[in-house]
Amino acid sequence: MNWNEITTLEEWNDIVARSAERGQVILKHSTTCPVSANALKEYEQYLQASPNQDVDYTLVKVIESRPVSNQIAEDLNVKHESPQVIYIKNKEKFWATSHWSITKAHMTAVLD
Repeated sequence: MNWNEITTLEEWNDIVARSAERGQVILKHSTTCPVSANALKEYEQYLQASPNQDVDYTLVKVIESRPVSNQIAEDLNVKHESPQVIYIKNKEKFWATSHWSITKAHMTAVLD
Protein backbone atom coordinates (compact mmCIF):
# COMPACT_ATOMS: atom_id res chain seq x y z
CA MET A 1 0.00 0.00 0.00
CA ASN A 2 1.22 3.50 -0.75
CA TRP A 3 0.73 6.91 0.78
CA ASN A 4 -0.32 10.08 -0.99
CA GLU A 5 1.32 13.44 -0.45
CA ILE A 6 -0.84 16.50 0.02
CA THR A 7 0.30 20.08 -0.54
CA THR A 8 -2.88 22.19 -0.49
CA LEU A 9 -5.50 23.20 2.05
CA GLU A 10 -8.19 21.85 -0.28
CA GLU A 11 -6.59 18.40 -0.15
CA TRP A 12 -6.44 18.63 3.64
CA ASN A 13 -10.12 19.60 3.82
CA ASP A 14 -10.96 16.57 1.64
CA ILE A 15 -9.08 14.29 4.06
CA VAL A 16 -11.00 15.69 7.03
CA ALA A 17 -14.30 15.13 5.20
CA ARG A 18 -13.32 11.56 4.23
CA SER A 19 -12.46 10.78 7.85
CA ALA A 20 -16.19 10.60 8.57
CA GLU A 21 -16.26 7.41 6.45
CA ARG A 22 -12.69 6.05 6.55
CA GLY A 23 -9.83 6.46 8.96
CA GLN A 24 -7.08 8.81 7.80
CA VAL A 25 -3.45 8.63 8.89
CA ILE A 26 -1.19 11.63 8.34
CA LEU A 27 2.59 11.61 8.65
CA LYS A 28 3.98 15.10 9.14
CA HIS A 29 7.53 14.80 7.82
CA SER A 30 10.51 17.16 7.80
CA THR A 31 12.81 16.59 4.84
CA THR A 32 15.76 18.06 6.78
CA CYS A 33 15.52 16.04 10.00
CA PRO A 34 17.20 12.65 10.59
CA VAL A 35 14.59 11.67 13.20
CA SER A 36 11.91 12.36 10.61
CA ALA A 37 13.81 10.28 8.03
CA ASN A 38 13.69 7.37 10.48
CA ALA A 39 9.95 7.91 11.07
CA LEU A 40 9.34 7.87 7.31
CA LYS A 41 11.25 4.57 7.06
CA GLU A 42 9.09 3.08 9.85
CA TYR A 43 5.89 4.41 8.18
CA GLU A 44 6.90 2.83 4.87
CA GLN A 45 7.77 -0.47 6.59
CA TYR A 46 4.31 -0.53 8.15
CA LEU A 47 2.74 0.12 4.74
CA GLN A 48 4.83 -2.61 3.08
CA ALA A 49 3.76 -5.21 5.65
CA SER A 50 0.01 -5.67 6.11
CA PRO A 51 -1.46 -2.25 6.91
CA ASN A 52 -5.06 -1.64 7.87
CA GLN A 53 -6.89 -1.58 4.51
CA ASP A 54 -9.72 0.54 5.94
CA VAL A 55 -7.43 3.55 6.36
CA ASP A 56 -5.96 6.05 3.89
CA TYR A 57 -2.33 7.10 4.37
CA THR A 58 -1.01 10.58 3.66
CA LEU A 59 2.28 12.46 3.91
CA VAL A 60 2.69 16.19 4.54
CA LYS A 61 6.13 17.74 4.19
CA VAL A 62 6.12 20.33 6.96
CA ILE A 63 8.65 22.71 5.42
CA GLU A 64 7.44 22.60 1.83
CA SER A 65 3.74 22.64 2.81
CA ARG A 66 3.83 24.81 5.94
CA PRO A 67 0.27 26.21 5.56
CA VAL A 68 -1.14 22.66 5.42
CA SER A 69 0.95 21.54 8.39
CA ASN A 70 -0.19 24.54 10.44
CA GLN A 71 -3.84 24.00 9.49
CA ILE A 72 -3.68 20.35 10.59
CA ALA A 73 -2.44 21.42 14.03
CA GLU A 74 -5.14 24.08 14.29
CA ASP A 75 -8.05 21.96 13.00
CA LEU A 76 -7.24 18.97 15.21
CA ASN A 77 -6.08 20.96 18.24
CA VAL A 78 -2.79 19.05 18.21
CA LYS A 79 0.53 20.65 19.06
CA HIS A 80 2.70 20.67 15.94
CA GLU A 81 5.58 18.22 16.08
CA SER A 82 7.76 16.76 13.39
CA PRO A 83 7.83 13.95 12.71
CA GLN A 84 4.31 13.25 13.82
CA VAL A 85 1.66 10.64 13.00
CA ILE A 86 -1.98 11.58 13.48
CA TYR A 87 -4.90 9.15 13.07
CA ILE A 88 -8.18 10.91 12.25
CA LYS A 89 -11.64 9.38 12.61
CA ASN A 90 -14.97 11.19 12.36
CA LYS A 91 -13.27 14.52 11.62
CA GLU A 92 -11.20 14.58 14.80
CA LYS A 93 -7.93 13.30 16.20
CA PHE A 94 -8.22 9.74 17.45
CA TRP A 95 -4.51 9.15 18.17
CA ALA A 96 -1.22 10.96 17.68
CA THR A 97 2.43 10.26 18.37
CA SER A 98 5.74 11.78 17.42
CA HIS A 99 9.49 11.43 17.11
CA TRP A 100 10.99 8.08 18.18
CA SER A 101 7.54 6.71 19.07
CA ILE A 102 6.77 6.42 15.36
CA THR A 103 7.57 2.77 14.76
CA LYS A 104 6.09 0.01 12.66
CA ALA A 105 5.25 -1.90 15.86
CA HIS A 106 3.49 1.10 17.44
CA MET A 107 1.47 1.80 14.30
CA THR A 108 0.52 -1.88 14.02
CA ALA A 109 -0.67 -1.93 17.65
CA VAL A 110 -2.87 1.14 17.19
CA LEU A 111 -4.10 0.81 13.62
CA ASP A 112 -4.66 -2.93 13.23
